[in-house]
Amino acid sequence: MRRLTFGGKPAVTIPAGGAVTSDPARLKVPGDTDLLVTTYSPSPSGPATYHPYARQTSYLARGDRAEDGTGAAYTEQSPYWRYLTGVDVWSTEARGSVVAIGDSITDGITSTAGANHRWTDFLAARLRNEPGAPRYGVLNQGISGNRLLVNGSRFSPNNGPSVLSRLDRDALSRTGVKAVVVEIGLNDLFKSPRQLDPQKIVAGMRLIVREAHARGLRVTGSTLTPFGGHRGYSALLNSVRERVNHIIRSGSVYDEVVDFDKALRDPAAPVRLRPSYDSGDHLHPSDEGYRAMANTLDLDHLRQSAPASL
Repeated sequence: MRRLTFGGKPAVTIPAGGAVTSDPARLKVPGDTDLLVTTYSPSPSGPATYHPYARQTSYLARGDRAEDGTGAAYTEQSPYWRYLTGVDVWSTEARGSVVAIGDSITDGITSTAGANHRWTDFLAARLRNEPGAPRYGVLNQGISGNRLLVNGSRFSPNNGPSVLSRLDRDALSRTGVKAVVVEIGLNDLFKSPRQLDPQKIVAGMRLIVREAHARGLRVTGSTLTPFGGHRGYSALLNSVRERVNHIIRSGSVYDEVVDFDKALRDPAAPVRLRPSYDSGDHLHPSDEGYRAMANTLDLDHLRQSAPASL
């Protein structure tokens, strides 16, 4: 147990819409380890920042139990992460971080809860275990429902700000970032107002790359994955998806391409996910689908080098 401090003080008030960072805490955290962070609010907080699809269980207690050495007082469970948005870890092994930014597929919304089976978790295992792999940590900046071009509205606030509007905050300015992987675009087809012009979608993707290049970073971008059989599927939307993918594969959008569409699709029915990779909703992958996504990434593409000229 370590007590967090903020400017040397054991308490902090977070301004509405703001953020704070604690002082460093000396604590050994082995690789592939869950870290427990406890917060206590002495009065009702009102609306709080939270991550609705954490795929992890949080535990709640009444009163100030932040320094309890056991979990006996924590009699309620919650599927959300509240308040905490990230942890910076100093490691003698890691040489930086790769940021994965995207929508629910990066968020890992259908992965097994508590198992750390998002594609970003499988990627972290590859970076940690494979000989010759770049020693990067993985920062998952997926938001379920997220779009490339349009911010979430007051009617759908959990969709979050668009990737374009949160790119600097959530990806380019993260600690030790060496590479960026982008998985985004399907919700721009699904959600009103729908964007059915593939050129406008890839223009947004190219803007991501330009902003990353200004920071000296290369971008690996994914093709849009199959969703045949999903309640939002239509032949029109799929045709837009395939046109976007054709442009991405041409090499004129991202520095590197990871073909998640090819990795996940059913060879017998390419508009659909392979059955073993389908979580059941015909849009989001299963655990094995997420594993296949991570295995598709070329780890050499994540090494830091001069940005390509596109």
